[in-house]
Amino acid sequence: MSIKNIYIIDDEPQAVEVLSEYIQLMEYTVTTFTEAEVFFKEITEYQENSLMILDLNMPVMDGIEVMRQMVKTGRLLPLILVSGYDSGVLHSAEQLAKAYSLDIVATIEKPFKLNYLHEIIQGYKETQTINRPKEALTLSTDELENAILTDQLEMHYQPQINIKTGKVLGLEALVRWQHPEHGLIFPDSFISLAENNNLIGDLTARVIKLSLEQALKWQSEDINLHISVNISSENIKSLLLPEQLSKLLKLNNLSPSVLTLEVTESSLMGQLVTSLDILTRLRMKGIELSIDDFGTGYSSLSQLYRMPFTELKVDKSFVMNLNNDEEARGIVKTCIMLGHELKMLIVAEGVENKDILNKLNEMGCDIAQGYYIARPMPAAELSLWLKNYDASKVISG
Repeated sequence: MSIKNIYIIDDEPQAVEVLSEYIQLMEYTVTTFTEAEVFFKEITEYQENSLMILDLNMPVMDGIEVMRQMVKTGRLLPLILVSGYDSGVLHSAEQLAKAYSLDIVATIEKPFKLNYLHEIIQGYKETQTINRPKEALTLSTDELENAILTDQLEMHYQPQINIKTGKVLGLEALVRWQHPEHGLIFPDSFISLAENNNLIGDLTARVIKLSLEQALKWQSEDINLHISVNISSENIKSLLLPEQLSKLLKLNNLSPSVLTLEVTESSLMGQLVTSLDILTRLRMKGIELSIDDFGTGYSSLSQLYRMPFTELKVDKSFVMNLNNDEEARGIVKTCIMLGHELKMLIVAEGVENKDILNKLNEMGCDIAQGYYIARPMPAAELSLWLKNYDASKVISG
């Protein structure tokens, strides 16, 4: 998005005047309001390529109400939230905006330096240019069923390392669909299609089969790593799953400990008794279990106590903000302490740089996964990466 216009809603006239003059020097047009109600009365259509600087603390209609009204009317804009409130309130407002699916460019505490605002807007423009959204794909159930049956699915693998030593311990297996017309398609475009059309069982079975066959090939190359595979809420309702996986492991002459199944927090909601039955039997057969995206769902401590997880995976939304968000840092620290108390290994995903890796090491986290270490890659590429991997460089930076 090439930003051309900026709306400002702030009840402090002097602040609006200063901001307006500065933004015009940045060569944007500016439309200002000191009352949010006036904005909604006067602006019936947004100018093209606009964003909004929105103050939270305003009389009559505050910033939270503005966001609610934007969602209600379907008139959405990227937002820069500003406030003189404490950081906790600003953080909560940001989380609410994200829950509304609003695009949050940044949150800024007052007072702030004007050049910081310039950096934020410029950075957003560059990010939007790089990450311009692709046209949504329309995929059919028949296409996906055919993909499962005709080897259009392929696996990419992302390494997981011991944070203290840098040694590669395992891999997360991530499915991709090599579509004959659309090219490589990522799972967020077809997992829900599988779940909603009774194909998730077949899809998961195929993913696990491909992953275990690859594990066997790697073992012949003396590469012995455990593989983590994501399973859905539908999978953990299948009473046949433990026996099916046990047979598949035996068929490939693999130890059950080579496989870790990742289950998201939200997938545990609903049929808790059935889930507990299946997960317990999986553990009895030697298969490891990881609770994925921890911190974003609705797990209670009693659920963690009851479910036989061996690993807790801290969601990347917290890990990525570890060094610039006090609340995110507190959540990561708490997850590590909680997981260790329950005798689980802790995996942090979303490790984007050395600073985050260092902080996780200080907190006592066990395993790291993220772009700082390596991106997901096909099996052949990963084999070469493993040969050239230097743990000391990753740890020392």
